[in-house]
Amino acid sequence: MKTTFTFLLSAIAFVLICATTLSKKSFESKELSLLALAKIDTPDQDRFVKVDLVHGEFTEPTELTVLPNFDILVAQRRGEVMIYKNQTKKVTEAGKLDVYFKTNTPDVNAEEGLLGMAADPKFAVNHYVYLFYSPFDKSVNRLSRFKLVNDKIVKESEKIILEFYSQREICCHTGGSIAFGPDNLLYVSTGDNSTPFDVPKQQFVNKGYAPLDNRQGLQQYDARRSAGNTNDLRGKILRIKLNDDGTYSIPEGNLFPKDMPKTRPEIFVMGNRNPYRISVDQKTGYLYWGEVGPDASNDDALRGPRGYDEVNQAKKAGNFGWPYFIGNNYPYKAYDYTDGKNGAPFEPSGAINNSPNNTGLDKVPAAQPAFIWYPYGESAEFPQVGSGGRTAMAGPVYYTKLNASPYPAYYNGKLIIYEWVRGWVKAVTMNAQGDYVSMEPFISNISLAAPIDMEQGPDGKLYILEYGKGWFSKNPDAGIVRIDYLKGNRPPAVKSLDITKTSGLLPYKMTAKVYAKDPDGDALTYVWNLGKGVVKTTTTPTLQYTFTKAGEYPISVTVMDKNKASAKSLIVPVFAGNEHPNVSIALAGNKSFYFPNKPVDYKVLVSDKGAKVNNANIYISNTYTEGTDLAGAQLGHQQAAQTVIGKTLMLKSDCSTCHKESEVSIGPAFDKIAVKYKNDSKAVDYLASKVINGSHGVWGEVPMPAHTAMKEADVKKITDWIMTLGNKETIAASLPTTGKIIPPPAVDKKKSVLTLKASYTDAGSAILKPLTTTNLINLQSNEIEASEIKDFKGFEKKDIYGGDKLMLTEQSAWIALKNIDLTGISNFNFSFANLETGADGEIEIRMDGEDGIIIGKSTFRNGTPINLISDGKMHSLYFIFKVKAGTDKSRVIIKSIIVDSK
Repeated sequence: MKTTFTFLLSAIAFVLICATTLSKKSFESKELSLLALAKIDTPDQDRFVKVDLVHGEFTEPTELTVLPNFDILVAQRRGEVMIYKNQTKKVTEAGKLDVYFKTNTPDVNAEEGLLGMAADPKFAVNHYVYLFYSPFDKSVNRLSRFKLVNDKIVKESEKIILEFYSQREICCHTGGSIAFGPDNLLYVSTGDNSTPFDVPKQQFVNKGYAPLDNRQGLQQYDARRSAGNTNDLRGKILRIKLNDDGTYSIPEGNLFPKDMPKTRPEIFVMGNRNPYRISVDQKTGYLYWGEVGPDASNDDALRGPRGYDEVNQAKKAGNFGWPYFIGNNYPYKAYDYTDGKNGAPFEPSGAINNSPNNTGLDKVPAAQPAFIWYPYGESAEFPQVGSGGRTAMAGPVYYTKLNASPYPAYYNGKLIIYEWVRGWVKAVTMNAQGDYVSMEPFISNISLAAPIDMEQGPDGKLYILEYGKGWFSKNPDAGIVRIDYLKGNRPPAVKSLDITKTSGLLPYKMTAKVYAKDPDGDALTYVWNLGKGVVKTTTTPTLQYTFTKAGEYPISVTVMDKNKASAKSLIVPVFAGNEHPNVSIALAGNKSFYFPNKPVDYKVLVSDKGAKVNNANIYISNTYTEGTDLAGAQLGHQQAAQTVIGKTLMLKSDCSTCHKESEVSIGPAFDKIAVKYKNDSKAVDYLASKVINGSHGVWGEVPMPAHTAMKEADVKKITDWIMTLGNKETIAASLPTTGKIIPPPAVDKKKSVLTLKASYTDAGSAILKPLTTTNLINLQSNEIEASEIKDFKGFEKKDIYGGDKLMLTEQSAWIALKNIDLTGISNFNFSFANLETGADGEIEIRMDGEDGIIIGKSTFRNGTPINLISDGKMHSLYFIFKVKAGTDKSRVIIKSIIVDSK
């Protein structure tokens, strides 16, 4: 106890020192907090579990509200109000509004429709539901009150509360979220109703910066007419007091007084681009919202800052900057779209709105900086948010509502924020004044499919609406989930189900093993589902079973603890009555490297137990791909093809949010991309650059965000997979089963791995589909770049002379190459970037460890011949560097290792 108390005092003292010596920004960027310094443990994230209430029933859900009886209303953008019944677990339609949700303009998507919904705080008494929507027959966005009777929205009960003009057929930014504050004031968010895209056929265009084009006839490209206009309700968050008769009054404390000319008194917050999800702290009354920001990937001297998404906090009424500022009050510059000349940056103390489209004040209120802000790339200030696409959302400030809190008190008073594209959820800690202190992962072990709304229910638990991964469509993963916290016993966690051999001739003996762990250390029981009604129970994680009838059997296992809490594995299909063919690739020479102009002798052997091999079904290919795998050839086991790896990487990224393999979404279908670039030999590299750097205007107006944090090698595997979708009918002829591949004399450094792949598909049977086995080997170029070397000590990897090099930092150091075949290797040479006179030393090559036997020795300036004949096994090689006395270590900079063959 004393030690802990002393530590806490030290932590508090450290915080106070930081607070008096660091600026606010540097303090925030380090995300220092008392909780973090005191090392107070956060609750185990694996105690949070996702309870699926319903999936596959929704088409473009936008907002949800949990009723007092735990029924849940869901608004759908196309006009439907759906109701999930807690007792029956079924979804039915409660009503449908005739909304404008689709444009008549080619290549332009509408975002309007039924946008927001909230139940009255006194719903149990009055049954009022508030809907914010775009009526089909009038170019406005409208807030109305309806009555829900017998699970039906009574259309005749509609009371129009408020509406305002909204320009249509343009795309984008609607806002549309509704939230009640603790004082029963109603908040409504509205988007800037402006086009973020470029005016067609113009020399000077927006390019993803603030839309400030005030030329005649181009009003939709000018956000100063809406978000930057004090006399317009677009690009705002409104705050009104509802009256019993469906009218409203203006509460005290809004941004502008009731009778102030050229202003609207409903405005609580102005300067918004697309405040898509809002929430109100039910104790403090502070307003929070996620602001979806502009698309520019880089700062520009003429225009201003790159795009940022924001999570904002308004303790009182204010202007939050758009379109004059973004992020931490980073200013845009006035820009003349007729000649491309810029003006001065806007002034945070009060930007001037001199747009001819402005109907409000000439000078707007002072701009407030964002609470949290982050770009497409990694954020220096808030590194936990990651990188990639951006759609910031604000959830509730969590408070315990019951004596028996459903979640740990640790989260009491924390703001929950989340990301629609990136999929994460974070808990934000604030001090007593509501200022930002830190953020941390929340429900981090739970995967969400594009969370679009989040609400704390009457039971104190979080209810989350998943839009699903796909735009403007009915997504099978759209649904409602509840987040439970398991205070006591937890279910087991299933890591994987492994089956030693997934096929075999009859009788087929299967050996299966499940890897599972109980977080509470309980003994486990395993219930095996072997398909066709066969169930076996064991107390060990391994099962052996013999199949005597031919067929495909779906194998899974349910792992159960002593309290009957359980978890189920994925399904693994096995095939009884047919066995996967065996495909092996034999190399005559070195199995780690290939050498320019030196033939790689290979032989592919195929056997199919119980059947004759059909040589027409053998397919062999070789490609040169990017990679840094120095593990040598991977022989003797089945591997996924490179294209399958690419698809797996795609599914793990945010690509699937905007693109489908062959279906329409907000981005083009992958197979359409493949067809478009089918005959382009540089398509893989070109598409990869588009993914990393972002793209705009190729397939329409919607830009693709930059993914600067993704590894280029991974992105190229994804684009390589994409291109296979357009080449299904143009597969190159197979190589012969025995042959030679002659590597070119010069190797593209970005395609340094020679991959030899062989596959065979058998004939199957009347009741079993054909089975395919694919095997491959990878051979690394004989020139190993310093950037590819992963294992070293006493060196520092630095970007020197245009690329990563290894700079010596210690008197004695080593570099290791793992899993190396020594067959046919005569020499290792080091290429140095800056080896000056006097910088010298000795290099030893040791086998299988720093202290292994020496198989070669030389100085820095000479090659290093080896004096050991290969034993046919793979070895780890350690290159030990011993620096000569007086040598400036920083002059020893390694560019590459070159392997010579005999």
